Amino acid sequence: MTAVVEIATSVPERHYTHHHGRGETPHRSNPAVILRELGTLDVHEGMRIAEFGTGSGYSSALLAELVGPTGTVTSLDIDPYLVRWANLIHHERGLDRVRCHVADGTAGWPEEAPYDRIMAWCTPPLLPMAWVDQIADGGVIVAPLPIAAVPNMTVVARIRVTGGVPTVEKAFPGGYIEATASPKGNLDLPGRWVDWENRAPAPSWISIAWRQRDDHLHTGARTVLAHLTGDPCVEPYEEGDLDWPSWRTFAAAQADPQLTMAGLTPDLWAIGHSTPTASAVIQQDGMILANEAGSPSLAILRAWLSAWEAAGRPAPETYTPSLAQGGEGWHLRLSR
Repeated sequence: MTAVVEIATSVPERHYTHHHGRGETPHRSNPAVILRELGTLDVHEGMRIAEFGTGSGYSSALLAELVGPTGTVTSLDIDPYLVRWANLIHHERGLDRVRCHVADGTAGWPEEAPYDRIMAWCTPPLLPMAWVDQIADGGVIVAPLPIAAVPNMTVVARIRVTGGVPTVEKAFPGGYIEATASPKGNLDLPGRWVDWENRAPAPSWISIAWRQRDDHLHTGARTVLAHLTGDPCVEPYEEGDLDWPSWRTFAAAQADPQLTMAGLTPDLWAIGHSTPTASAVIQQDGMILANEAGSPSLAILRAWLSAWEAAGRPAPETYTPSLAQGGEGWHLRLSR
């Protein structure tokens, strides 16, 4: 981490994030968080690095300094505008060991593989098989990964790949914009797993982990959202302020197929339980909303909250991470 902090003094952050020709880019992460992730990545001189999520180009500039003149950095982003400007800004600064490309990062970039390190600034739906295939034996991947099939349920994982098998060495709180197949226009709406969205009379959305059991008209998702935005039963959570990162992680770790996340107002997220006929969620402000006072989902949500309190509101770092292969990669799950 010390090396990363020292390198940061030689890279002009605002030259990338607020370039005079391009202007401010909203697609960027907190510089302190970038330094943390790069410290976790453990980059050395001469390494070959793949980065997914070019953004402003600031992080790839830091990586270029860390790998030195004998290393290379390959950076991918789905947004051509960001890629063109990042390449130009790197060129202006004389960084010829960085190349940015327009591509879907979840497929990697096999042309320059194998890589010693892979860093992702966007969240794929699971750890992609392509990343594991394209990293050198013993290489490290640092990436945000979902811990449940609903939005905003992520941790950042450090993963080592040995003999083609990925193993999680560490997981800690964090998350970035979802990896999508095209540039994301609405930064307030999740880029994945939104099962129904209303834009009038006010913006709202719902994500149900049981989407595979819903019909083609999304009747279940529409019903749940209507329950929660119509005239729900509302009560305050009486155990004090929510520790949202702790509660969110605990809810995801239940691995309950009825897990539900919603954005009922533009500024508040909510997590809870739902079925085609019942729903209950708790918002970040501590308000609990349910379809009715006797809702079965409300009883389950209360039980989850009681179990969370009994466990002492555990920190995300206290969970044990594991990977389960499925589909085109590996799913990350947490347990206690």
